[in-house]
Amino acid sequence: MSYPFELGGETLWDAGFRTGQLYASLARGTAEFLELPSGLTPNDQGGCDVEVESFRAFVEALDGIYSSTGNQVLHGLAHGLLVTSLVLLERAGGEITLTHRYAAALLAEKAAQARVMA
Repeated sequence: MSYPFELGGETLWDAGFRTGQLYASLARGTAEFLELPSGLTPNDQGGCDVEVESFRAFVEALDGIYSSTGNQVLHGLAHGLLVTSLVLLERAGGEITLTHRYAAALLAEKAAQARVMA
């Protein structure tokens, strides 16, 4: 069983059911923390539709927290969600500009993560 993330009928990421549920839950909770929409909406196929501009704003805000905090716990908590979100955003045709000291490492991790996100 899968948990598809879709844009206009195209599957961007056909996550495993539990993986997709966890990702969507983490995104939902983080969006609440950031006080903005995640850009992910549950759909009738048992996954989520991606609204690119809202999702881009969410990923940008998540990156802002990740790159600016001195709190290692907050940094670590945001890390996995951010890397996966960068892959999904790219597949949706969106992008954000990474200019901070973590940019090169995040881009390398995004490329590696993209290879395992079927």
